[in-house]
Amino acid sequence: MQSINLGNKESGKIWHRKPSPATRDGIIVNIIHNTSDYLPKVLRFLNVAFDSSGDSLIAGDHQGNIYVFDLYGNRFNLVQRTSQACTALAFNLHRKSEFLVALADYSIKCFDTVTKELVSWMRGHESSVFSISVHASGRYAITTSSDTAQLWDLDTFQRKRKLNILQSVGIQKVFFLPLSNTILSCFKDNSIFAWECDTLVCKYQLPAPPESSSILYKVFAVTRDGQILAAGGKSNHLHLWCLEAKQLFRIIQMPTKVRAIRHLEFLPDSFDAGSNQVLGVLCQDGIMRFVNIQTCKLLFEIGSLDEGISSSAISPHGRYIASIMENGSLNIYSVQTLTKEINKPPPPLVKVIEDVPKRKVNSGDLKMKITSGRVQRPAKSRENKIQARILKQDLTGNFENKENEFSDGLNKKRLQILLKGYGEYPTKYRMFIWRSLLQLPENHTAFSNLVDKGIHVAFLNLQKKYPIKSRKLLRVLQRTLSALAHWSAIFSDTPYLPLLAFPFIKLFQNNQLICFEVVATLIINWCQHWFEYFPNPPINILSMIENVLAFHDKELLQHFINHDITSQLYAWPLLETVFSEVLTREEWLKLFDNVFSNRPSFLLMTVVAYNICSRAPLLNCNLKDDFEYFFHHRNNLDISAVIREVYRLMDTTPTDIHPDSILDVFVALTKGQYPVFNQYPKFIVDYQTQERERIRNDELDYLRERQAVEDMQAEVDQQRVEDEAWYQKQELLRKAEETRREMLLQEEEMMIQQRQKLDAVKRELKVKEVHLQDAARRRLLQLQQDQREMELRRLGDEIERKVHMRDREIAATAKDLETRHLELESQKRLYEKSRCSTVSPDCFQQTSPGKRLQNLTRNQEAIAKEMREDVDAHKRKVDLEKHMFHRPKGTDQTQNQKTQKLVEENLAEAERGCLNTDWRIQALHKQRCDDLYRNEHYQDVAKLLRKNRKKEMEVLNAVMEGEAKKWEEAEEQDFDLKSEKKAAALSDASRRWFLENEIHAQHSYHKVPRCQDEWVASSCLPRTSQLKDVSEMESLTQISLNQRKTCWDTMQWDVMERVRNLRQRLATQARNRCQTPHLLAT
Repeated sequence: MQSINLGNKESGKIWHRKPSPATRDGIIVNIIHNTSDYLPKVLRFLNVAFDSSGDSLIAGDHQGNIYVFDLYGNRFNLVQRTSQACTALAFNLHRKSEFLVALADYSIKCFDTVTKELVSWMRGHESSVFSISVHASGRYAITTSSDTAQLWDLDTFQRKRKLNILQSVGIQKVFFLPLSNTILSCFKDNSIFAWECDTLVCKYQLPAPPESSSILYKVFAVTRDGQILAAGGKSNHLHLWCLEAKQLFRIIQMPTKVRAIRHLEFLPDSFDAGSNQVLGVLCQDGIMRFVNIQTCKLLFEIGSLDEGISSSAISPHGRYIASIMENGSLNIYSVQTLTKEINKPPPPLVKVIEDVPKRKVNSGDLKMKITSGRVQRPAKSRENKIQARILKQDLTGNFENKENEFSDGLNKKRLQILLKGYGEYPTKYRMFIWRSLLQLPENHTAFSNLVDKGIHVAFLNLQKKYPIKSRKLLRVLQRTLSALAHWSAIFSDTPYLPLLAFPFIKLFQNNQLICFEVVATLIINWCQHWFEYFPNPPINILSMIENVLAFHDKELLQHFINHDITSQLYAWPLLETVFSEVLTREEWLKLFDNVFSNRPSFLLMTVVAYNICSRAPLLNCNLKDDFEYFFHHRNNLDISAVIREVYRLMDTTPTDIHPDSILDVFVALTKGQYPVFNQYPKFIVDYQTQERERIRNDELDYLRERQAVEDMQAEVDQQRVEDEAWYQKQELLRKAEETRREMLLQEEEMMIQQRQKLDAVKRELKVKEVHLQDAARRRLLQLQQDQREMELRRLGDEIERKVHMRDREIAATAKDLETRHLELESQKRLYEKSRCSTVSPDCFQQTSPGKRLQNLTRNQEAIAKEMREDVDAHKRKVDLEKHMFHRPKGTDQTQNQKTQKLVEENLAEAERGCLNTDWRIQALHKQRCDDLYRNEHYQDVAKLLRKNRKKEMEVLNAVMEGEAKKWEEAEEQDFDLKSEKKAAALSDASRRWFLENEIHAQHSYHKVPRCQDEWVASSCLPRTSQLKDVSEMESLTQISLNQRKTCWDTMQWDVMERVRNLRQRLATQARNRCQTPHLLAT
């Protein structure tokens, strides 16, 4: 088995000799990825996927590095660094060089393996994507998360559909069936649905599994022809579904050692037409077993209990199996090698009759041996491995308990013997041993109180002095230094404190409490007497180092003296950085293993030993810059030799010059609260604090004054620029005003001509109107006359008719009277005859017939008179009603005529008012356009002024930086400032006087338009639109005047008189404009 470590390589060969996988495991190559940092660590592969050809695969690790492995070309390439862990991969898209990767931020990205560029970025999931299924055409993909599944179009990278489900149900997997247009969705309640890809119509649902088999499906696999679905879960049972018949047709029981199934995948075969017979089952023990689903026989296995498999992928042509191991490496298996024993041809037919039973028995024995061998072989190693794993779990799980035991019962001498034997502590236990050696109290409450005080003001701008790329490291450095400054005030003024603490902060950046206590312990014990000469370097400590160096290497010390090199140059840089500038990480850790295991004087002796071990290059240095470079950069020096030299110096240095005679023994931090640190000249620190505060206040005052001077200078320059711009604008305004005056004169002439034409048209219309009114009046009179005549004729006809009727009635009445008279005469004669015959003449006392006839005649005349009176009364009544009826009608007609005339007059007046309004609107529109043009011009000039102001500010900033160094010029500027204030006061006074005059002129100006508005409002109703336009014109004029006033307020006194004259002229012109429409309207 060959193995390759990718390391930091971006490309290379996968294997360096022709692979020859062993029959027992079939591994072609084992691929691991380790970093080459100071502390190497394994970058674990998480996902792997083959392309459609099966000869290339992609794999992604937990840091987002994605590699392409070309098994045919024996090459690997780093195609992308996503900086995030990938959760799923797909490499069989329509465009062969593209692949999909699901990232930890729930997004899906498409990259190109050739150009290594991002093709598309798809978002939409709200949880981690654990599955990507690509359609057989490579044009569609389904991404699945625990709460949703989404269908994507890979041509446009747009989401087509989204499957939303209830949160209580959950999705297990959604994927395309191979070589079909069907989507299979599997849910956590064991329900399985089939959908049409184009229409997303549900085609069918598989029935529920039998109740006797209590299994919850978690993993699924489908044959290449899409006919058989294999499902498994937390059980040793496998369910095989026939998708064509939609029923469960077989349940396979795995061996009893299998308790759960983690992954399923069919092994393709070139000769089975897609109806795959071999199923790979990855079990919970990390072994992937391949079984025949027809014969239910175990064919072969990959993986072992020692090297378990976490996930696996099989190439489409079935030649390779790529498995990600539990240790994070990637194994490539050869299927041909694994199936070599299975695919052997049968023995000769002659021997079949004789040897079949033996062959079967031997075969069975062989299978049992292989099975048992594979179980027994790990069993031995399993015992050992289990012990190792138990030890590992004990170290990690009970770490805190063991740490407590070490802190109380660790033998320091035994550690020193171990350190002298190996030269350093084990990397795995170094931090633990340090914490035990330093006896850290881990005062969480006290440290929290210090951290809660926030970032100290001395370290607010730490990133400017120490630009650190890692934001996390910068925050930890700020918090630790601030906690130290809050613990003791001297640390806020210690300039080398960040250099001293940085290596420990980088080492303990994930545990800030330990970091703080390590630095505090270092300061209390190994930095004794460092702050007695604060703010100067510790002269006493440097003197001790110089004495020790003089004793052990006088020649080197004399060389330093000859070239004026003091201990502040060859010793202090090493101490203030605790050797972090001149040593690598491994060397520094090795050194401090010894420092923390010995007395505080060991660090000072290390400085002397470093110089003695470097005496050859130091003796060759003659320039001070060379010495400075030497003690601030890494050098070719064996740290083990330096440490040995330190131990030699510790043993051979006389007592009178040995640092142990001055330095105290190791003192650990107290539990509960941290000790008070006051080993420094307090009056100097307080004085420095006061001086620093005073300097800060003076600097703030100076900055404020400088800002005020700069603002004033900027205002002066701005005023000058504005004056120049104002003169230019005035010139432009004058020219524009002349042009507009000519235009206005032309327009006025044209308006006069149009008005003359309009007056002529009005006169013609008036004459026509009078003629029309006369003609209408004549027609009306004629009509009324005709109506009267018709009424008279009708009345005459009625009278004649009534007279004729009366005559006929009289004639009929006369005839009736005559007839009655004849009847009466006949009756009279008859009566007389009868009387004469019956009654004597003496007894007859009745009235004579003559009188009776007279009475009848009188009665008839009275009746006729009454009838005539009734007829006359009825006629008078009819005449009165006709008169009363026709009188309102005539009145209405007269009133209508008057109303029509008034309306026509009002219409003519409105038309005349509309014409006047249109003329005024046109004039106002031109004025408005003029104002807009001036406004745009002002804005352009203002933009130019701002640009010039920015450039001038930059020049002024540069000039003022030079001026800050010259105090004599500052006094001159102070004098200039006073003169400018006087000029500003004069300017303010003149501006106030000007504003008062302008306000007075403006009040007098607004009286005339107000009177005109009242007169126009009282004239007629149709002129309200004119009043609105006039008011709008006044508001626009007022806005324009306000803008000009705002601009002119910044001018100097020397141009005020000319501005006032121009202002008065403009106000007069505006007043004339406002009065002109009123005069035209009148």
